[in-house]
Amino acid sequence: MFEIHFYRTKNGDCPIEDFLDALSPKLRSKSLQTIDYLRTFGNELRDPFSKKIEWKNESIFELRVKQSNNIIRIFYFFCIGNRIILTNGFVKKTQKTPKKEIEKAIKLKKDYLKRDNEGE
Repeated sequence: MFEIHFYRTKNGDCPIEDFLDALSPKLRSKSLQTIDYLRTFGNELRDPFSKKIEWKNESIFELRVKQSNNIIRIFYFFCIGNRIILTNGFVKKTQKTPKKEIEKAIKLKKDYLKRDNEGE
């Protein structure tokens, strides 16, 4: 079993929590169910629920949630000790994942790892 953690900024903001809170109840429920799959299966979770994304020599994973006609993506990465850190999410409206969303997730990942390494 894996531990799910939500990324928090230095000042305590939580992008993934804000994102989940803004979803409709049905989509939030489906998202939480998929997050629970991630907690259970961790690095063994595959398509259609999870996909690894490579970007400019960096990698991050996206959790894939579909409920009716709504598609969302939640970015995450693995940390030492069976920890999974959820960074941010977005509602997908185009075929390809927007570059700015990937870049934001990688930026949050780097911030988390830097602060974690410094003991914050």
